[in-house]
Amino acid sequence: QVHLEESGGGSVQAGGSLRLSCTISGDISKAFTSAWFRQAPGKEREFVAVLSRNGALKNYASSVEGRFTISRGAAENTVNLQMDTLKPEDTAIYYCAADSVYSLANYYLANNYEYWGRGTQVTVSS
Repeated sequence: QVHLEESGGGSVQAGGSLRLSCTISGDISKAFTSAWFRQAPGKEREFVAVLSRNGALKNYASSVEGRFTISRGAAENTVNLQMDTLKPEDTAIYYCAADSVYSLANYYLANNYEYWGRGTQVTVSS
Protein backbone atom coordinates (compact mmCIF):
# COMPACT_ATOMS: atom_id res chain seq x y z
CA GLN A 1 0.00 0.00 0.00
CA VAL A 2 1.14 3.54 -0.77
CA HIS A 3 0.03 6.66 1.05
CA LEU A 4 0.52 10.16 -0.34
CA GLU A 5 0.15 13.36 1.62
CA GLU A 6 0.42 16.86 0.19
CA SER A 7 1.50 19.95 2.11
CA GLY A 8 2.42 23.55 1.41
CA GLY A 9 -0.74 24.93 -0.11
CA GLY A 10 -2.12 28.34 0.80
CA SER A 11 -3.07 31.76 -0.47
CA VAL A 12 -0.77 34.11 -2.34
CA GLN A 13 -1.01 37.16 -4.54
CA ALA A 14 -0.37 36.98 -8.26
CA GLY A 15 3.34 36.89 -8.99
CA GLY A 16 4.12 35.13 -5.74
CA SER A 17 5.49 31.67 -5.05
CA LEU A 18 4.48 28.54 -3.19
CA ARG A 19 6.22 25.21 -2.68
CA LEU A 20 4.17 22.06 -2.47
CA SER A 21 5.52 18.81 -1.05
CA CYS A 22 4.26 15.26 -1.44
CA THR A 23 5.36 12.78 1.18
CA ILE A 24 5.14 9.14 0.11
CA SER A 25 4.88 6.42 2.74
CA GLY A 26 4.28 2.71 2.73
CA ASP A 27 5.71 0.62 -0.11
CA ILE A 28 7.53 3.45 -1.86
CA SER A 29 8.88 1.01 -4.45
CA LYS A 30 5.38 1.17 -5.95
CA ALA A 31 5.70 4.93 -6.46
CA PHE A 32 8.19 4.91 -9.32
CA THR A 33 6.53 7.79 -11.10
CA SER A 34 5.16 10.80 -9.25
CA ALA A 35 3.02 13.55 -10.69
CA TRP A 36 1.06 16.62 -9.75
CA PHE A 37 -2.44 17.29 -11.01
CA ARG A 38 -4.84 20.11 -10.22
CA GLN A 39 -8.55 20.66 -10.32
CA ALA A 40 -10.23 24.04 -10.39
CA PRO A 41 -13.92 24.49 -9.48
CA GLY A 42 -16.15 23.28 -12.28
CA LYS A 43 -13.24 21.91 -14.30
CA GLU A 44 -11.75 18.50 -14.88
CA ARG A 45 -8.59 17.38 -13.15
CA GLU A 46 -5.59 18.33 -15.28
CA PHE A 47 -1.97 17.31 -15.48
CA VAL A 48 0.65 19.71 -14.10
CA ALA A 49 4.02 17.93 -13.90
CA VAL A 50 5.58 14.46 -13.76
CA LEU A 51 8.88 13.02 -12.54
CA SER A 52 10.07 9.43 -12.55
CA ARG A 53 12.39 8.14 -9.86
CA ASN A 54 15.22 7.62 -12.35
CA GLY A 55 14.71 11.07 -13.84
CA ALA A 56 14.12 9.68 -17.32
CA LEU A 57 10.65 11.18 -17.40
CA LYS A 58 10.22 14.81 -16.47
CA ASN A 59 7.62 16.98 -18.09
CA TYR A 60 5.23 19.86 -17.55
CA ALA A 61 1.92 21.11 -18.81
CA SER A 62 2.43 23.94 -21.26
CA SER A 63 0.46 26.28 -18.96
CA VAL A 64 3.05 25.96 -16.18
CA GLU A 65 6.31 25.27 -18.03
CA GLY A 66 8.96 27.82 -17.12
CA ARG A 67 7.12 28.77 -13.91
CA PHE A 68 6.83 25.45 -12.03
CA THR A 69 9.61 23.01 -11.16
CA ILE A 70 9.13 19.43 -10.03
CA SER A 71 11.92 17.79 -8.09
CA ARG A 72 12.68 14.98 -5.71
CA GLY A 73 13.51 16.01 -2.16
CA ALA A 74 16.59 15.04 -0.19
CA ALA A 75 14.56 12.14 1.12
CA GLU A 76 13.67 9.64 -1.58
CA ASN A 77 10.05 9.66 -0.49
CA THR A 78 9.42 13.36 -1.12
CA VAL A 79 8.44 15.07 -4.35
CA ASN A 80 8.25 18.86 -4.48
CA LEU A 81 6.55 21.33 -6.78
CA GLN A 82 8.04 24.81 -6.73
CA MET A 83 5.52 27.24 -8.16
CA ASP A 84 6.75 30.70 -9.15
CA THR A 85 5.10 33.64 -10.88
CA LEU A 86 1.72 32.34 -9.85
CA LYS A 87 -1.37 33.50 -11.70
CA PRO A 88 -5.02 33.60 -10.62
CA GLU A 89 -5.72 30.80 -13.12
CA ASP A 90 -3.39 28.55 -11.09
CA THR A 91 -6.01 28.52 -8.34
CA ALA A 92 -7.05 24.91 -7.77
CA ILE A 93 -6.76 21.92 -5.50
CA TYR A 94 -3.40 20.31 -6.21
CA TYR A 95 -3.09 16.55 -5.99
CA CYS A 96 -0.04 14.34 -5.77
CA ALA A 97 -0.28 11.06 -7.69
CA ALA A 98 2.00 8.05 -8.08
CA ASP A 99 2.24 4.77 -9.91
CA SER A 100 4.61 1.84 -10.10
CA VAL A 101 5.39 2.32 -13.78
CA TYR A 102 5.67 5.20 -16.18
CA SER A 103 4.30 5.70 -19.63
CA LEU A 104 5.97 8.08 -21.99
CA ALA A 105 2.69 8.22 -23.88
CA ASN A 106 0.12 8.50 -21.08
CA TYR A 107 1.84 10.21 -18.14
CA TYR A 108 -0.56 13.17 -18.42
CA LEU A 109 -3.68 11.04 -17.93
CA ALA A 110 -5.10 10.91 -14.41
CA ASN A 111 -6.32 7.33 -14.79
CA ASN A 112 -2.70 6.29 -15.37
CA TYR A 113 -2.02 6.70 -11.64
CA GLU A 114 -3.08 4.26 -8.96
CA TYR A 115 -2.22 6.25 -5.83
CA TRP A 116 -3.51 9.70 -4.92
CA GLY A 117 -3.28 12.16 -2.07
CA ARG A 118 -6.24 14.11 -0.75
CA GLY A 119 -5.09 17.39 -2.22
CA THR A 120 -4.04 20.82 -0.99
CA GLN A 121 -5.71 24.12 -1.87
CA VAL A 122 -3.77 26.81 -3.73
CA THR A 123 -5.44 30.20 -4.11
CA VAL A 124 -3.89 33.00 -6.14
CA SER A 125 -5.52 36.42 -5.90
CA SER A 126 -5.16 39.19 -8.44
